[in-house]
Amino acid sequence: MELFLDPSRCIGCQACIQACAECDTHKGRSMIHLDFVDRPTTPQTAPVVCMHCDTPTCAEVCPADAIKKTPDGVVQSAKRERCVACGNCVVACPFGVPEVHKEIELMMKCDLCYDRTSIGKKPMCASVCPSQALLYVSREELAVLRPRSQPVNRFHFGNQTVNTKVSMLVPKGDDAGIAVTAQLAGGATEDALLAGIFVG
Repeated sequence: MELFLDPSRCIGCQACIQACAECDTHKGRSMIHLDFVDRPTTPQTAPVVCMHCDTPTCAEVCPADAIKKTPDGVVQSAKRERCVACGNCVVACPFGVPEVHKEIELMMKCDLCYDRTSIGKKPMCASVCPSQALLYVSREELAVLRPRSQPVNRFHFGNQTVNTKVSMLVPKGDDAGIAVTAQLAGGATEDALLAGIFVG
C-alpha cells in the first residue's frame, strides 16, 4: 500500500485537514494543509503532505538530530525531547511541509499516520477524501482506478533530484519526473508545478 496524490482532483473541502487532526498521535493538530495553486486566477487547491524523501533534507539540516526515518521509509515528526524549534527543516524542505509550532517549541509534520499505516490501516486523510485526491492503495489497484495516470516520485530542483516514498499522479507518458526549476523559469509557480498542472 502506498500514498498517491492527485492534486487535480482536490476540491478544497478540507476533510483531510479535519481528519488529520483526529489522528491519535497528533493531539488535535493537523499535519496536512491545503495550498492554493494560483489564487489570483483559479480556486484550485492542492493537498500538502510529507513526501517522505529517500534522503530527507529536513533530517540532514537538523542540528539536534531530532528527525528520524523509519526502516520502511517514513520520515517522522521531530522528537520532542530533541527538537530545538530552530526552523532549519522548514527552510530546507523543497516541498514546504514541516511547520514549527512555537508555542510548544516543536516541529510537526505529516508522518503518514504511522500509528495507523504501520498496522495496515489507511492514513486519516486518504480515508476521508471524497474526490480521491489522496489515495492509499496498492500499485495494482492504482492501475485499475487511474488507467490514464502514472505515479511519479522523482522531482528535480535544479541539479538536485529528490526521490520520494509518496508519489504524485501525472498523465501517462511523463516518466522523467517533475522538473521544478525549469518550469519556474517559464513563469509557473512552485505550488502549481508540484500540483502537476504544468507536467506533460
